Amino acid sequence: MRQNRRGFLVALGGATAALATQGCLGALPQALERRKKLDRIGIQLYTVRQMASTNLAATLAALARIGYKEVEFAGYHGHSATEIRDMLTQNGLTAPSAHIPLSAMETDSAKTFSDAKIVGHEYLTVPSLPDSKRDTVADWRRVAAHFNTVGAQVKSAGFHFAYHNHNTEIEKIGDVAPLDVLIQETDPALVSFEMDIYWVVNGGGDPLALLSKYPGRFKMLHVKDSMGAPDNKMADVGAGTIDFKTIFARAKGIEHYFVEHDQPADPLASATASYRYLAKLEF
Repeated sequence: MRQNRRGFLVALGGATAALATQGCLGALPQALERRKKLDRIGIQLYTVRQMASTNLAATLAALARIGYKEVEFAGYHGHSATEIRDMLTQNGLTAPSAHIPLSAMETDSAKTFSDAKIVGHEYLTVPSLPDSKRDTVADWRRVAAHFNTVGAQVKSAGFHFAYHNHNTEIEKIGDVAPLDVLIQETDPALVSFEMDIYWVVNGGGDPLALLSKYPGRFKMLHVKDSMGAPDNKMADVGAGTIDFKTIFARAKGIEHYFVEHDQPADPLASATASYRYLAKLEF
């Protein structure tokens, strides 16, 4: 033990001396603290939806072999909740979140909540809102009020209610962004948010500014890359222009990270490339 301790002190002293030589002694604690990696990487199954619709069991097995530990459902592809649970167990996967239409939580809540409990979901996440006119800030305030109502029902059933953004919630109405309205007008105890990083950037927003402005409101991230303006073409994570290292380093309270690509040329190859990038990323 004495020799190990001595070796550690020698190594630490060398690192300290090197930083001091560069005038960076004060940066040592921060430098050590920043060396983090994701311990669980998830994927939104919309990325591999065609494969999943053909053979969900084989798709989940393939994702587990890549290294994914979590998946986020966007439909069960005709399988029962019990079948889904068993597939996850067989592949060492969990599904902490599922994208579920708001209408399912309202008009078919008993089955929705029962299935979610069987599968093991923690978050029931609204992927988008039905098409309708939401042209004013008042319209979005009504949406927020509705979220509070449904969120209370979801909480009573033992789950967390969350909302996933697209670019619509980022693009401003006058000088107000709808996402600001949704966050400010909802009860943090009832409504959480899943930030889709790509769509924030696509809509002209700043993920870092949102994370700083609303600490604790974003519980999940959709990790999706962009090739940048003007086309904002989607890319495998790490192949585009989004600075995930900085975003992850500054994000606080994030519980789940889900890779997503809406239109990959080869879904499994895309899932593999994104996973490998994130598995190596230190922040």
